Amino acid sequence: MERVSNYELTKRKSREIFLNYDQSKMIGKFGLKSDADYIYINFIGHLYRIDRSTGFLEWSENGFVDCVEADFNETLTIYDLLCDSKEECQASGEYINLQSLSVLQSSSKKLGDGLFGGKEKVFDKKEKAFSRVCEKLNGTPKGKGDVSYELPMFDFLSCMIQFWNSDEEFAASLQIFLDKNVLSFLRYETVWYAVSHLLKRLKEELDRELSLAEK
Repeated sequence: MERVSNYELTKRKSREIFLNYDQSKMIGKFGLKSDADYIYINFIGHLYRIDRSTGFLEWSENGFVDCVEADFNETLTIYDLLCDSKEECQASGEYINLQSLSVLQSSSKKLGDGLFGGKEKVFDKKEKAFSRVCEKLNGTPKGKGDVSYELPMFDFLSCMIQFWNSDEEFAASLQIFLDKNVLSFLRYETVWYAVSHLLKRLKEELDRELSLAEK
């Protein structure tokens, strides 16, 4: 008998929940492309499509000739956005630090505590490759740091990263900033999933850049 993880069960449940929502409303709300079979949405440099009859979510880099099933973080983030964002959600264009979202200050575990877990080290002293990664993800230079970019999370909601290399006195430092109105789009638990996926995508693309540079 196949053993199914709780993450997979949650993914499958989210598909069922998605199918209970008005798809035409979410398409209009976020200006999404769609056809009779799929709804399309960009998320951190990948184009995703949702099967309108099953809720199955996948992404592709070659026009869906080859497809990859979305993982837990991708699935929960996209479905939370489409199904549970506030009616009048709108990006402000102003950014606040991930760890200073005021609604989280009273929570027992602040969003971002232990999130990076030393992941900053993988970007250290690689600012040229890291910059190329940000540009590949449609980022534009903005802010302070050795690498600092504004990145589209979705077409209608951006984030910003600032990274400083280590030196004799300080360890490498990564800061993530989110739109001031991010909690109108995503629940605070889901912001964790979105940022985790952002870090994954940055590392994936950095590994790809470094691999190409070695050839």
